[in-house]
Amino acid sequence: MMLASGALIALPAWADEWRLADLIRHNSSFSPEGQEVLTSVADTIIPPGETPGALTVGVDKFLQKLFDDCYEKEIQDNIKKQLDALNAKAQKEKGKPFASCDQKQREELLMNFADSSEKEEKDFFDLMKSETIRGFNTSREVMTNYLNYKVAPGHYYGCVDINT
Repeated sequence: MMLASGALIALPAWADEWRLADLIRHNSSFSPEGQEVLTSVADTIIPPGETPGALTVGVDKFLQKLFDDCYEKEIQDNIKKQLDALNAKAQKEKGKPFASCDQKQREELLMNFADSSEKEEKDFFDLMKSETIRGFNTSREVMTNYLNYKVAPGHYYGCVDINT
């Protein structure tokens, strides 16, 4: 996990001010059910409100590409396994798939993973939460419209008299 986290320090160029259009052509290794659960997890972590939600800025697509391109196979396999487990747990406890649960039910199911004594479940939750937040905060829409990001901060005034 530490190796994967260290590798993310040097994310590829597409992760800097990424746009949803950059991710559209990505062929995901996630199954359609896994994609649906992944989308619902991102929507649960950052739901829409006064600001756009995770899905509005395409964090679900970002996560699929990030996990496929930047994480080792064993981490990818754990993500897929835990997405299936989350869906199965929702089916067992709520009688419907995770994506069909309401916000409160999805939060409850995710918090069970956050508080789990199993390392794989806890690691899955921590990874999903941190990468969803990173994907949201580094999207062009959020950076420019809400975080007031500027490529070159400040303004250069070249010919200014200096009083000495």
